[in-house]
Amino acid sequence: MNYNVIYDGNCNLCVTLVQLLENLDRGQQFEYIPMQNLEELNRFGITAADCEMGMILIDAKAPEKRWQGSEAAEEIGRILPGGEVFVAAYRAMPGLKWMGDRVYEQVRDNRYTLFGKRPDTYKSVYAVGCRSIESCGSAD
Repeated sequence: MNYNVIYDGNCNLCVTLVQLLENLDRGQQFEYIPMQNLEELNRFGITAADCEMGMILIDAKAPEKRWQGSEAAEEIGRILPGGEVFVAAYRAMPGLKWMGDRVYEQVRDNRYTLFGKRPDTYKSVYAVGCRSIESCGSAD
């Protein structure tokens, strides 16, 4: 794995997007940690308060290299096959990145109201440190 994605495992939108990314990537580049897993976050020096600013992407080979919020979403898009062209175009269009950042902030701050809250935290099949369903259990 090359990257760790920290996401809100109780947010319906966040979980849906993680599941989409899981299906696209199949554990090749990304592993996942729900922000509710405070013990795992501790290993990276991340607090629950840090997670309030949005999802976090960590370069597993250089953990000091991190992206958060809309920057993390853009970097994930850039990493995906063919995504670099779309992210570059998005960043190049005047005002679009600024608007995207504001939309991200609004969705982040109102995610439970807009998309609902799961009764249980979603745990990815591709959780950090898990190479198979047998070693870490199945996704909810």
